[in-house]
Amino acid sequence: MIRVFHRWPGLLALALLAILTLSGAALSVFPVAERIAAPQAEAGLSVAALATRIQALYPGLEQIRRAPSGRITAYWFVDGTPGAAVIDPATGQGVASADPNRFERWLIKLHRSLFLGDGGRIAMAAGAAAMLILALSGVGLVRRRVGGWRRWFAPLRGPLSGRLHVEVARVAVAGLALSSVTALWMTAATFEMLPVSASIPAFPSDVSGQTGVPLAAIDLLGQTPVRDVRALSFPSPGDATDVFTLKTDQGTGYLDQGTGAVLGWADLSGWDRLDAAIYRLHTGQGAVLLGLVLGVMALGVPAMGATGVLIWLAGRRGRPRLRGNRSAAQAETIVLVGSEGGSTWGFAATLHRALRDAGHSVHVAPMSGFDPARHARARRFVVLAATYGDGDAPASAKGFLERLARLDVVPDAAMAVLGFGDRSFPDYCGFARTVAARAQAKGWQMLLPLDTVDRQSPQEFARWGRALGQALGLELELAHVPVLPVRETLTLVSRRDYGAQMQAPTAILRFALPRMTLWQRLTGRGFARFDAGDLLGVVPSGSAIPRFYSLASARRDGFAEIVVKRQPSGLCSAQLTQLCPGQTVTAFVRRNPGFKPGKGREPLILIGAGTGIGPLAGFIRGNARQRPIHLYFGMRHPQSDFLYGNDLGMWRAQGRLTRLQTAVSRGAKPNHVQDALRAEATEVARLIRGGARVMVCGGRDMAAGVVDALTDILKPSGLTPITLKAEGRYVEDVY
Repeated sequence: MIRVFHRWPGLLALALLAILTLSGAALSVFPVAERIAAPQAEAGLSVAALATRIQALYPGLEQIRRAPSGRITAYWFVDGTPGAAVIDPATGQGVASADPNRFERWLIKLHRSLFLGDGGRIAMAAGAAAMLILALSGVGLVRRRVGGWRRWFAPLRGPLSGRLHVEVARVAVAGLALSSVTALWMTAATFEMLPVSASIPAFPSDVSGQTGVPLAAIDLLGQTPVRDVRALSFPSPGDATDVFTLKTDQGTGYLDQGTGAVLGWADLSGWDRLDAAIYRLHTGQGAVLLGLVLGVMALGVPAMGATGVLIWLAGRRGRPRLRGNRSAAQAETIVLVGSEGGSTWGFAATLHRALRDAGHSVHVAPMSGFDPARHARARRFVVLAATYGDGDAPASAKGFLERLARLDVVPDAAMAVLGFGDRSFPDYCGFARTVAARAQAKGWQMLLPLDTVDRQSPQEFARWGRALGQALGLELELAHVPVLPVRETLTLVSRRDYGAQMQAPTAILRFALPRMTLWQRLTGRGFARFDAGDLLGVVPSGSAIPRFYSLASARRDGFAEIVVKRQPSGLCSAQLTQLCPGQTVTAFVRRNPGFKPGKGREPLILIGAGTGIGPLAGFIRGNARQRPIHLYFGMRHPQSDFLYGNDLGMWRAQGRLTRLQTAVSRGAKPNHVQDALRAEATEVARLIRGGARVMVCGGRDMAAGVVDALTDILKPSGLTPITLKAEGRYVEDVY
C-alpha cells in the first residue's frame, strides 16, 4: 500500500510539483540577494536615532519598515507626492528604489496561485499535500530499501535511475516535508482556517492632545534597537488624536505624539510567534541560509520526478503481453510473479510459453492477486519472486504473505518457488526464501526445493527449468532471451594464455574500445563509461543469450579486458579462448554497482581465486592514489596459473599493491585462500577492525570457505561477515 501512496501522487501531480518546486527554488535566492545588498544598521543603533536621521532628510516621513533581511525602507509624503526608498541606516539617506523586483513578484504569483487567484491557491495547496504524501511515503520506502534508519546513507545498488531516485530522496526529503507542511499552514491561514490571535492592543481613546515630541525624547524608541523593529508608523500630520505605532519582534504598542508615553502594548502571542516562524521557514526571510538549503532541496523534485517516471516505465515495459493466458479458474498451472523493476515478468513469459507449448493450461498473474478460491482447477503453483530492499516483497507481490497467513487449509496443488536476486546483496533472494518457508510451515507440499537465479542468469533459469520439467514428467527447455542493450563490436588486440599444464586453458583477453558517438559520450552509454568490476556481456555465435565476464579494466585504461577459462562444453568460453588478435566479438557493458571498491581511503582486502582475479586486478591497476590494498590470490600451480603475475610485481613496485599473499592448491603443501587468511588471522582482524573493506571474487565454494575462515578470525572481535555485509564492508562477486 505504501507504494501506491508514493507512486500515484507523484505521477499525477508531476507537472504541478515541478512548477511549485522550481519557482520555490528560484524564490529562495532573493532573500539571500536582499541580505547581501541591503545596508545593515550598526550594532546598538536605536529606533529613535534611525528615525531622527531619516526625518531630517525626509520631513514628511510616514513609516519606517525593517525587513527580516535587515533592509530598511522609508515612506514619506511631501507636497502631495508620495516617495519611498531603501535607506542607509548610517546616514538616513535613500540609496535604492523601494519598488519590488518585477520578476520576483511574477514568481511569487506563479508560486502561490498560478496567476489564478483562490482557485490557483487551492491547486498549489494540493500540490504541497501531494509532495508531503510523497515525502512521508518515500521515507518509508527508503528505510525499507536500505534496511533501517541506521543504514539511511548506506551504499545503494541497482539500476542508475533507481539509485539516483533514492540518493536524491534521502538527502532532500526532510526539506521537502518541511516546505510542504509550512506551505499548507500558510494556505490555511490565507483562507482563515486557523484561529485568529488578537495581539494588537485597543486603539487608545485617551491621548494628551499635544504634538511635536522629539523622537529622541521617546524612551521606548530610544530603548528599542533597530534589529528588533518591524515597523514604526508616524501620526497623521495635524491630527492630535493620532499616535505612533511601534511593531517589534516582541509585540505592538501605541505612543503619545505629544509626551512619548506608552498608551497601550500587546505582546505577540505564542500563535503569532509560531505563524511568524513558519513564514520564515517557508520563505527564507530572516533565515536566508535555511531558505537557500530548502531551495536547493526543492530542485531534487524534478530530478526525482524524472527518475520516478523512468522507474515506472521500466516496470510497465517489463511486463509482457501473454498470448493464450488462460483464466485463473480454468488453468491447471498457476504462475505467480513478484517483480519490482519488471524483469521477472520476462522470465514468467518464457515459462508460460514453454508450458503452453507442452500442452499445459497456464495462468500468469501477479502474486498480489493470489486467491486459492479463484484457482479451482489448479494442480500446481509456480512462484517467481524477486526481492525488494532488505528481504521485502516487490511491487507486484504486496499482500501475498498476508493472504497466505490467512489460509485455513492450503490447496492440494504443489508449489515451486524460484527466487531472483543478486548475490552481492546481503539478503540474497530473501523474499523468495520467506515465501517458501511460510508455505512449508502452512503444510504446503513442495513440487521442488527452493532454487535461485543470480543476476537474471538465463543459464541458471534453464537449469531450474529442466528440474521443473523432470518433476512434471516432461522435457522443458527454458530458452530465455532477455532484452539486450545495444551491442558493439570489439576487436581483440592481445591475449595471454595460462593453465595449459593443468588442463585448464585460461586467457587474459584485451579488446580495443569501439569509437564512441558524441551522444554516447554525453550520456555515458555503451562503452563510454565503465569501471573494473562491471560486466562485459558477450553474445556468442549461434546463441542469443549473453554470457557475462567481470571487467579487469576501466574506461580510463583505454581497453576492455577480461579473464576467461574454457569450460567443458562451454559455447562462449570456447569461442573466446580460440580468438586470435584481430578477430571480433559482439558485446555490451552492464553496470555492476554492487561490486566497487568505493572512493574512501580505508584499506582493501581483495580475495580471489582463478579467474576471480580479473576485477581485483582492475582495482589494483586503477589504484593511482596508492590506497592500501592487500591481495589474497589462490591458484592451482604458480608456473601455470599465476594470472597477472608480472603485473602484480610491477604494481607492488609502483605502490598500487601493498601486499600479496598467494595460495597454491596443487603445490607441495596444498592450501587455499581461506588457509592463507587463517595463517594471517591477526593481521586480517586488525585491518578489518580498522575499517578495511573486504571484496571476494571467484567460485561459490571458495567464497563459502572464505566466509567460514573470516567467521573464525573475527569471532574474538565480535564481528561477522554478516555484519560486515550489512555495513557495506563485505561484498562478493561469485559464480
